[in-house]
Amino acid sequence: MTYPAALYPGEGGEPTATVRRDDTPPDLTWANGNTTDYLATGASTGGLFGLYRWNMSPAESGAGPHFHRTIAESFYVLLGTVKIFDGRAWVDARPGDFVHVPPGGIHGFRNESGEIARMLIHFAPGAPRGAYFEGLVRWGFEGRPGDDEADAFFREHDNNYI
Repeated sequence: MTYPAALYPGEGGEPTATVRRDDTPPDLTWANGNTTDYLATGASTGGLFGLYRWNMSPAESGAGPHFHRTIAESFYVLLGTVKIFDGRAWVDARPGDFVHVPPGGIHGFRNESGEIARMLIHFAPGAPRGAYFEGLVRWGFEGRPGDDEADAFFREHDNNYI
């Protein structure tokens, strides 16, 4: 395997790094008390990847088994225990555990521990996942739409539930 084609054509580099402090308010707050921090979005990385910090309250929550056709998704547990569906079974992932799911891989995640849990979720390439998360947050406060509208929403955001 070789390095990909250059993405930066310059010679001397540029001061373009971004910093997000840990005490920055969350980008999303869910009805169940979960929060999501947009650490790096597809828009901010030129479509290379998206990185989100998922902060789960003690309330049971998560995503059921599904797959994506266009993106890989990875999970890195920072705090607590998160159940990850690896396509065969739900496994307990603890701090320091990493799970990578290639496109087409069936997966899911949930917190059912009754404790706070936290993880990083990485998508590559950097699809516009914020719009998906924001739509789900609206459903939590306003109610889920009808099946046809929900199915169209899931298709638009490449979430194929099993």
